[in-house]
Amino acid sequence: MSVIEVLKVLVFGIVEGFTEWLPISSTGHMILLDDLIHLNVTDEFREVFMVVIQLGAILAVVLLYFKKLNPFVSMRSLRERDMRGVWPVGGVFGVKRHTMILWVKVVIACLPAAVVGIPLDDWMEAHLRSSYVVAATLILYGILFIVVENRNYGQRPAVERTGQISYKLALFIGLFQVLSLVPGTSRSGATILGAMVLGCSRSAAAEFSFFLGIPVMFGASLLKLVKFGFGFTAAEVFILIFGMVVAFLVSVYSIKFLMSYIRRNDFKLFGYYRIALGIVVLLYFGIKAVMGLMAQA
Repeated sequence: MSVIEVLKVLVFGIVEGFTEWLPISSTGHMILLDDLIHLNVTDEFREVFMVVIQLGAILAVVLLYFKKLNPFVSMRSLRERDMRGVWPVGGVFGVKRHTMILWVKVVIACLPAAVVGIPLDDWMEAHLRSSYVVAATLILYGILFIVVENRNYGQRPAVERTGQISYKLALFIGLFQVLSLVPGTSRSGATILGAMVLGCSRSAAAEFSFFLGIPVMFGASLLKLVKFGFGFTAAEVFILIFGMVVAFLVSVYSIKFLMSYIRRNDFKLFGYYRIALGIVVLLYFGIKAVMGLMAQA
C-alpha cells in the first residue's frame, strides 16, 4: 500500500471522528470526501469501510462515559449508603440499578431504527445514497436546528439530565432516529433535534444521542461485515484498523469539544454550517454532472 493511500485513510479517519458526533452529518462529509480523494479500493469494500470506521468513533463514547455506562460494580467497593441502588449478583459483583435503567431506555430508543433500518438497508443504499439527497437533508435539518433554537430561546427545558428521560420519551427520541436512515440527515443531528423538540436540554440531548450510537453503530457494522463475508485482504484489514484508530482518537476530542461548546452556546452555528455545506455539495456535484454531459456531447 502506498503512502498516498495511507494518508487518504488518515484523512477519512479525521473527518469521521470530527463529524460523527457533531450534528452536521458524517455521511455527507464522507461522500464528498470520497469523491474528492477516492480510496483505491473495491466498491464493495468502500461501503464496508464507510460504516465500520464508525466503530472507532463509538469506542470514544465507551471510553469517555465508561463509568456512567458500566452497570457492574464490586460490592466490596461500595459504602453502605450506596448499596440501595445496587442489585447484588453472587455477593461479589453488583448491578447498578440506574445504569441498567439507562440501558433499557437506550434499547427502547433503538428499536424503531432497527425495525425500519434492517429490512430497508439495501433499498436505502440503492435509492437514497446520492449527493442530491445528502444536500437536501443537510439544508433542511440546518434550517430546522435554527428554527428549534429560536423557538426554545429563553425557555427552561423540562429534562435537564439523561437520567430524567422517561421510557416514553426515549421511544419518541428513537422515532426521530429513524429519520437518520436518510443519508445526510445525521444520526446525532436527528436525535439531538428530536430530543430538544421534546423538551430535553442541549447537553441531555447530546449525551443520550451518544449512547444511542453504541448499539446502532455496532449493529450497522456487524450487518455490513456479515454481508461482506469477512474475506478481507491484509491491506483492507490495515485500512479498517487504521481508520478506526484515527476516528477513535479524533472522536475523543470532538465529543469533549461539543459538550463544552453547548454549555455556553446553542446549535444554530451547526445549522448555518449544514446549510452552507448542503449548498456546496449541491453545486459541486451539479457542476460535475454538467461537465460530464458536456464531455459526452
